Formats: sequence, structure tokens, C-alpha cells
Amino acid sequence: MGDEPVMATNDDASECKRGAVQLGYWTDNYIPYFVKQIERRAPEINRGYFARIKGVDNFIQKFISRAGSNAQIINFGAGFDTLYWRLKDEGVLISNYVELDFPTVTSKKCYMIKRNKPLLDRIYEQDGEVRFSSTDLHSGNFHCLGVDLRNIPQLKDKLNQAEVNFNKPTLFLAECVLVYIETEWVNRLLQWISSSFTSGLFINYEMCNVNDTFGDIMMGNLRARGCNLAGISSCKNVDTQKNRFINSGWLGAKAWDMVQVYHSIDPNERSRIEKIEFLDEQELLVQLFQHYCICIGWLSNDFADFDIV
Repeated sequence: MGDEPVMATNDDASECKRGAVQLGYWTDNYIPYFVKQIERRAPEINRGYFARIKGVDNFIQKFISRAGSNAQIINFGAGFDTLYWRLKDEGVLISNYVELDFPTVTSKKCYMIKRNKPLLDRIYEQDGEVRFSSTDLHSGNFHCLGVDLRNIPQLKDKLNQAEVNFNKPTLFLAECVLVYIETEWVNRLLQWISSSFTSGLFINYEMCNVNDTFGDIMMGNLRARGCNLAGISSCKNVDTQKNRFINSGWLGAKAWDMVQVYHSIDPNERSRIEKIEFLDEQELLVQLFQHYCICIGWLSNDFADFDIV
């Protein structure tokens, strides 16, 4: 099977996001350029993606307001993520934005950027020059690069090509990425980051509390699709999620399950989206939320006070 089923999770997640955006859960003017066909998903899935987007975005905004225009963002397993364009629409200025994924995925994304003028124009604005290869894109402050995250020397080379500054405050993003990488390789990656960057925050969205019946069903569904959950040992609970950062040289870590994250979202915003679709079984949504979490790790005390509210 290899890595193909893992790459396919990008298509699935992108379709889910497009579907939820279409229904009005949140605004994303760029996802339609990457996803054309969608099947309607269950209301629980849409609310789950809403909580994920809002929860991750909360920490992104906190990081940017603290780090300012000096900030760098490195998005691991970025897939068809549209964060770069959404930040531009908000007028956010950052010094460098780097997306990393399998070369098969980045080649598709580069192709889509090239053939959709609104995507390309937003990148051109910054620098006036965009350089493409078959799998990579380089511009002034946006880079989309094909790389295997298990290969640290290759990763380092790609980040150097993107002119990443290891002394600037850097935000690392990973959403359902590390679980597909062998624990030993994830630990090496986290250790390499903690020994190479002076100031940083890592936001990781992933499964947790998988050692129960609901968790077994979730894992079974992923395995049935051919996804090897090589890093599942860190998803036992929120403590194992935090400990992998602390054991890899990070200064500290915190984690919250998605029940906590959902209830931290502005009540007016929750009330608005809860009217979009009728939810038959509240219990299923709670179970889903109990089995995902957001974990943050930090390399300097600049970000140690961050919380979900």
C-alpha cells in the first residue's frame, strides 16, 4: 500500500471542509479551487471540522499577535490547506510561510495554483515572482515543497531552500499528520526542531483516548482504508500527546480534548452553527470530540501562557 492511503486522507479532509464551508459553518473563499466534487457529510462531521478549524485558528491568531510580522509558519502535511490565502485576506503580515507534504500532493497543489489566477495573484502580490518546479513552488514569502518528513536531511535542505530563519519565532502546524509516521521518526523530528529553532510553537491536532470501543472503531475504519497508524502510541490520551514534546526537548506542552475546545468557542458562534443542521444524536458528537485533541508545545516562554480561551 505504501503512503498512498495517507495521501488520500488529504482529499477526504478537503472535501469535508468544502462541504462545511458551502453550508456556512465558516468562510473560505479558496477551498473551491482545490475541491470540485463533494458528497454531503453527516452533521457531526461538519461540526467536528468547525471545532477543529476554530480551535487551531485560535492558537494561530495568538501566535501571530505575539510574534508579529517576524513570524514564520511551517505547515507539515499541509495538503490543500488554504491558510496562507486566508491570512492574506485578513491583512496579516508574516515573514515566511512554508507548506510541506509528499511530492505527489505538492505537485497537484502547484498545478492547481498555476491554473487558478486568484490563487496565483495573491502570491504574486508579495514578490512579483513565482518559481515552479514539478513538485515545488517558491515565491517571496510562500513556499510549497515536496518532502518526506521522515527524512530530516532532506527536510533541512528544503527549509534552507525556502530561506527559513532558525532564529525567528516559528509556528509549526500538523493536523492528523504525525499519527501516520513511526513514533521514532516523529521523536527525531521534534528533537531536531527543538535543537534547531530558538523560538517556536507547535500546534498538533490529532486523535486521543483511542483505547476504548469508540477508539477501536475509529482506528478500524482508518486501517480498512489502508492507513498505517504508525504513530498511534502517542494518541493514547492527552498526556501521551504532551509527553512526546517534553521528552523531545521542548520547554512545555498543554493539551485539550475537543469537548473543551468546542465549549471554549464564542457561544454566539456556537449558537449560529448549531442552527445550520439538526443534530439527531448529541452523544455521537460528544464521543467524536472526546477522541480528538489539540496539543501545543513551545520552545520559549513567549508562548507558555497560551490557552484555549
